[in-house]
Amino acid sequence: MLDTALLATVAAVVREGSFERAARTLHITPSAVSQRIRLAEERVGTVLVVRGQPCTPTEAGARLCRHADTVALLENDLRRDMPALRQDDAAAPHTTIRIAINADSLATWFVPTMQKFCETGTPLLDIALDDQDKTSEWLRRGQVLAAVTSLAKPVQGCRSRKLGALRYCATASPAFMQRWFATGVNAEALARAPSLVFDRNDRLQEQWVRRVVRKDLALPAHRMPSSQAFIDGALAGIGWGMNPLALVQEHLAAGRLVELLPDRPLDIPLYWQVAKLPLPELARLSQCVLATAGRVLVG
Repeated sequence: MLDTALLATVAAVVREGSFERAARTLHITPSAVSQRIRLAEERVGTVLVVRGQPCTPTEAGARLCRHADTVALLENDLRRDMPALRQDDAAAPHTTIRIAINADSLATWFVPTMQKFCETGTPLLDIALDDQDKTSEWLRRGQVLAAVTSLAKPVQGCRSRKLGALRYCATASPAFMQRWFATGVNAEALARAPSLVFDRNDRLQEQWVRRVVRKDLALPAHRMPSSQAFIDGALAGIGWGMNPLALVQEHLAAGRLVELLPDRPLDIPLYWQVAKLPLPELARLSQCVLATAGRVLVG
């Protein structure tokens, strides 16, 4: 097995994105980081880190990073439970829990979860953003310890808990509605009107259109990979998009945005998938996630 120093170095390079920043985090020289990475790769017999700007993990490297985070969390529990080990706390690096989550969850309800979690603990949270249909892949590849995902079936080695549903509304500015939907929201108008999509994986607009007109349409779209930019784009009349109700309620009430079709929301079920590991801090994070989601998401 690799010793903890080698594991921590692989994880630091991947997390920080470069040997130099990892060296500062670990309080060693970049040369020492390079030597440790080379030794780790020799020990496992494969490349762990793809050198670049930024450095990225190979599949084997990603699995080792998750293992490194797990070991660090276990050692953190030991220091908490064994007073004699606490003298080493000043030299011990911060432990990290890496999770994958969709951008709209981060923008609507996950920061209060982080606040609750950080009130009584020291682990850092390293959040990877991806579409809710794709975050489970991060778990399958061993890159994260937990994920907010639309997948109900547990990934191998994980537990799955339903969180509730994030409610979306098809929204646009009044001026945009007048320009593109003056004759009504129908298949012909939707096929012409510019929409907003987060990225190539974003299918929310297509799902809503399919539900409304009962067929698939090729939608012209601007790509705007930011939850706030999505709202700003709708307010500016650039396009229409599926925005979380929690983020646009005030704009709807003030008339700055309107729904394309009133009372036709799209509810996206979300699940919390977490690795089956005996880690108290991971269990505490799960409790915070479930508690916050239970208050905010649609049941």
